[in-house]
Amino acid sequence: MPFGECTITLQDVAYQLRLSVDGLPVSRCFTDFEKFIVEGKPAWEWFQELFGELPPQNKVKHYTVHFTWFHERFRVLPDDATEETVRIYARAYIMMLLSTQLFGDKSENRVHIWWLPFVARLDDMGSYSWGSTALA
Repeated sequence: MPFGECTITLQDVAYQLRLSVDGLPVSRCFTDFEKFIVEGKPAWEWFQELFGELPPQNKVKHYTVHFTWFHERFRVLPDDATEETVRIYARAYIMMLLSTQLFGDKSENRVHIWWLPFVARLDDMGSYSWGSTALA
């Protein structure tokens, strides 16, 4: 590399963002998410199961949900939250984090539902190579 130039490496991502660079690959290769079926359920039915409700149609565009719906709906965890409610709020927070901070794109302030397979099993999230994905 010529003098005075630098590049971000996988080690930089691991050190600065504290994201794992070892583990399973993170892939979002859904071409028609509307028809994507997991465990025999269509994607939006799965979304409702994971978050307890569906966003209103005016907050949905293609495979994304407007950030404001997530923010308004999951902003404050109730004091009497059950373990399942905590998991729902954690999924929502992680979905917002992935779509708007770590892997932002030109979709403005929308949360992509292609992250559903990753937040469905919160206990498995540490087994993915999030650092490699952030660098890509």
